[in-house]
This record gives sequence, structure tokens and C-alpha cells, in this order.
Amino acid sequence: MMNNAELGFGGSADEVESTLRFNQDLLAESGPHLDNDEQAAIDALPSGSALLIVQRGPNQGSRFLLDQDVTTVGRHPNADIFLDDVTVSRRHAEFLRAGKSFEVKDLASLNGTYFNGSRIDGATLENGSEVQVGKFRMTFYASKHDLAKGE
Repeated sequence: MMNNAELGFGGSADEVESTLRFNQDLLAESGPHLDNDEQAAIDALPSGSALLIVQRGPNQGSRFLLDQDVTTVGRHPNADIFLDDVTVSRRHAEFLRAGKSFEVKDLASLNGTYFNGSRIDGATLENGSEVQVGKFRMTFYASKHDLAKGE
């Protein structure tokens, strides 16, 4: 009977480690996949605005425009971004715009607000940042006009 190396499977520990590292690097670089409509929406953003796209959780694929100085997020029906799930507090978080930059601020929510996987009270958003509110994982996309100017 032939072993895995003779069959072309596996190989040395160095080869396996290199492949694993390559796969992890590739996944890290790829980020969330955007369809043509999502990319077109991002490309059309005017300066001083941004877009949140729900990547995981209820309402996956939903898009939320950030074009105000304060955008509220929560389970309250009057929230600017209404997220109807018990994991979201009624007044959960706010997205704040200062010029062409944005930050997210937790409003002492029960389950917290997460920025790139870490629970935060507040954080400055960068293009591609991930924000989690309850079960909703959203990716932040800044206007291409603002990125070109170095924010």
C-alpha cells in the first residue's frame, strides 16, 4: 500500500505549513465578497458618506447609508438603523460623522458593540472595518472620493 506522500497527498511538515499559511493569508486579504450591485453602491457614494453592508446575521445583504452627523442603531422602531432582534438593545449604538471620517460609539448596550472582533466603547472606522451589533455583522465602506484624498 502507498503512503500519502507517494499518492501526492500531504508532504513534508514545511510544505503543509506553507500551504496553510498561504490559505490563511489569502482568506485574510479577500475580505467580504461584494456583488456588482454592492460595488456599484459603494462606487456611487458621495464624499462625506459611507455604507454599511450586513455580511452575517438577520437581514444579510442589507445596506445602510451613513450620511448624517449622527445615525442611531437599535431595536427601537425610531432608530435610523432598525435591527429587529433580541440581541440588539433598543438604543444600541451610534455612528458619528465628523467631516469625512466616521466613528462608532456603543450606548451602554447589554450585548456590546464590536469593532474588528473586539468589544469597544467607541472606535474610528476605516474602510473595510467590521462592526457587530448583536447578531448583525456589518462591513463599513467609506466613499471612494474620501479614500482618494487620504481621508
